Amino acid sequence: MGTRMAEVPSGVKRRYQLDTGAARLTPAERAARGKEARAEVPRDSHAAFDPPPERPDPIGLLEEQGKTRVPELVPVRYGRMMVSPFTYFRGAALPMASDLASTPVSGLAVQACGDAHLSNFGIFGSAERRLMFDVNDFDETLPGPWEWDVKRLAASLEVAARGNGLPGKQRRDIVSAAVGRQPEEGDGGEEGLAAMVITTDAPVPREVLDEVVAGEGFEAGRTVTLTDL
Repeated sequence: MGTRMAEVPSGVKRRYQLDTGAARLTPAERAARGKEARAEVPRDSHAAFDPPPERPDPIGLLEEQGKTRVPELVPVRYGRMMVSPFTYFRGAALPMASDLASTPVSGLAVQACGDAHLSNFGIFGSAERRLMFDVNDFDETLPGPWEWDVKRLAASLEVAARGNGLPGKQRRDIVSAAVGRQPEEGDGGEEGLAAMVITTDAPVPREVLDEVVAGEGFEAGRTVTLTDL
C-alpha cells in the first residue's frame, strides 16, 4: 500500500477539516483507526525529508509574508531572527509549514497549534485560576495533520540543543523523549492529551515551578497539589 503524501496541485492551498464524528468513537475504535492509519503511513516514512525540486525559497516566503505585516516592524522581526539558528527557526513557521506540506500524513486532522516549537510551551493561568503547563501560543492555530505539530516541536528541540552545544547522542535522547511522550496505545486518547495542572491557592515558589517544567518526578495529565510539591 502506498504512503499517503500531503501533495496538492501547485498554487492550490489544501484545507484540512476536523472529523467531528471522532469524538463519538470509543477508545478501542480510535485505537483501531490509528492502527489503520499507521499501516498506510508507517513511522519510518517520516524518517527523512527529501525537498522537491520546486521547493519554494524560504527567504522568498518570508519576504512575501512580510508584505502583510506592519512595515515598520518587519526589520525588527528579521533582526531578531538573525540572532541564532533557533531564533530564525522560531520565526520561520511559514517555510517549515511549506516543507511539511509535501511530507507523509496519516489523514488524521486535529486543531493544530501551527507553531509548536518549544518556546511556545509554558505555564499560564486557566479560567479556573489554576496554573497549567501546556501550549500557550495559538495565533497560528488551524485544522491540520497532527504530525506537523510533533515535527515542529522535535525540530525545535534539535535546533535549540545544537545551539547549546549538546552532543549528538544527548540531542537524540531529548528529541526521542519528547516525541515518545505523545499518547500511546492504552492511553484511551484522553489521559495522554491532558495538560499538567498545578492546583494551589498559595503562591508557588519559582524553584518549584522550575522543577515542574523540568519534569522531575511529575507525569503529564495529572493534577499537582502543594502536598505533592
